[in-house]
Amino acid sequence: MHTNLLSASEVQDLLDVDRSTVYRMAGDGRLPAVKVGRQWRFPADEIENLFDAVVPRNSRIDPVLAFSIIDVMARALGVQMLVTDVSGLPLTEVANPCDWFSERADEPEILTACVDEWRVLADDLDFAPKFRPGSLGFECARSFVRSGSELVGMVLAGGVAPEGSPSNGFHALESQQRHHVLELLPSVGALVSRCAVSQRSNNR
Repeated sequence: MHTNLLSASEVQDLLDVDRSTVYRMAGDGRLPAVKVGRQWRFPADEIENLFDAVVPRNSRIDPVLAFSIIDVMARALGVQMLVTDVSGLPLTEVANPCDWFSERADEPEILTACVDEWRVLADDLDFAPKFRPGSLGFECARSFVRSGSELVGMVLAGGVAPEGSPSNGFHALESQQRHHVLELLPSVGALVSRCAVSQRSNNR
C-alpha cells in the first residue's frame, strides 16, 4: 500500500520548528522517517498522529498568538514560560529558556519529566499562583487560561532557582522579582485567554 510521505519542509511547517530540529529528530528517532535517496521523508499518517499528541485538535488556544505573548512577558519577567492545554500537554515552545533547560531541551527524558509535572499542576485547582519545587531542581508557577467560564489551558512560569540557592543555570530571581512574577502571571493568563478560539477544531 502506498504511504503518503511528507518533505522536511512540510513537517517543519506542521510542527512549527526549524529545519535543523526536524533533521535532528529524524536522525535520533524522535520523528518517524525514512531516507529516500539523500533526503528524509516522513509518513504523513504517523506525523499527523504525533501532531495530535503534541498539539491536541480540540485545543482552544492559538499557539502562535500565545507564544507571541509569553515570549515578551518571559523576557520582561526573567523567567521561562510556555502555554499548555488544560491537561498539561505543551501547546507552545518554551519562551526565554534558562541555560540549564536550553542545554537539555533535546533530551526526551527532560520533556517527559516536565510534562509529568505540568499534568500535576493541571490537576491542582488552587487558583493562586505560587512557586513550587520540581523534580528537576527548578521552581515553577502557573496560572490558568480561560475561555469564558471554562478552563482551557495554563501559562507556566518556571526555570527559576529556589530562593536562596545558587542559580545552577536557572533563572535567579530576588524576592521582589518572584513576587512580581506571581502578581503578573494571572494577567498573562488573561492575555492568552484572548487567543482562545472555539473554532480552532473546525479550522483543521
